[in-house]
Amino acid sequence: MHPRLPRLAALLATLLLAACASAGPPAPPAAAAVERAPPAAVPVPVPDPVVPPPRIGLALGGGAAKGFAHIGVIKMLEANGFKPEVVAGTSAGSVVGALYASGMDPFQLQERAVALDEASIRDVRLFSGGLVQGLKLQDYVNAQVGKRPLERMRKPFAAVATRLETGERTVFTRGNTGQAVRASSSVPGVFEPVTIGNYQYVDGGVVSPVPVDAARQLGADFVIAVDISSKADGKRPDGMLGIVNQSIAIMGQRLGEQELARADVVLRPKVLDIGPADFTRRNQAILEGEKAALAALPQIRAGLAQLQAQRLAQAREHQAREAQARATAQYPAGPVPKPECRNAGSRWNPLRRKGGECVRPD
Repeated sequence: MHPRLPRLAALLATLLLAACASAGPPAPPAAAAVERAPPAAVPVPVPDPVVPPPRIGLALGGGAAKGFAHIGVIKMLEANGFKPEVVAGTSAGSVVGALYASGMDPFQLQERAVALDEASIRDVRLFSGGLVQGLKLQDYVNAQVGKRPLERMRKPFAAVATRLETGERTVFTRGNTGQAVRASSSVPGVFEPVTIGNYQYVDGGVVSPVPVDAARQLGADFVIAVDISSKADGKRPDGMLGIVNQSIAIMGQRLGEQELARADVVLRPKVLDIGPADFTRRNQAILEGEKAALAALPQIRAGLAQLQAQRLAQAREHQAREAQARATAQYPAGPVPKPECRNAGSRWNPLRRKGGECVRPD
């Protein structure tokens, strides 16, 4: 053996060991890329449609001096956050309604009621059989509303009268406010009929004792009716005005019941024992109006909440239909594809060609 061979073998062994020591442990395999699915689309909540609150309307009935009760009703409604937006009145209700629609608040109404002198609204003409002309009432109302015509009231307002020639209900919403109120308050047999244009008009209580329908025509969604009309209760009325007042109440009682059924809430202040010309009990009438409105507050709240819920449900349904219509317009459905006649001769295809069309074999 050559003398250098053992030294070469030892050198090679040393180099191999050094190479193994410097290499280190084997590198781990590269981690495989993990594919992640895109995040699921999160549905965006659709906000509820904006639904305005219902418009409250007042229908103020006739009843001569009992009409002071309307002031108490208005006081209590506004004190509890219910502000009527439209007003319709018949007879005494048209007097209070006109003043309220002109912009007076309930306390101003009460001040006017306390200061009212019966002589300032009654002008008897002897040559007409002792009937009240009504011109003083007309002037009084025009002075109180600042001579505003009906169409320029702060709140939409209607005075209801009866056309004497035909018996038709007439709803005044334009023109001379005092004259319309005078026509609405002209009790037959007590006041002279009022001539407006080519027709004569008398008390609206003959055909519409509580003007619910007129309040609806003005745009009211929720009508609060105030019924102060006299009822035939078996008692004999006192005086000529009492007889006339009760006669009108009897004539309009059935019509009044039908119209009151179309109101959302009906208030009946306990003023039936107050005479039609008893202005000395005006404070009692106002108090009874407050009591009647206070007792009806839960019913009013519940009725308004129910109506608002119905309107919201209808708005949601309309919103859903519009969204569906937009989606249909954006992604219209294509035509239905016709079945193909591939391999028409194959037993796996039930369709066969016949005259160039795909048909099922008989």
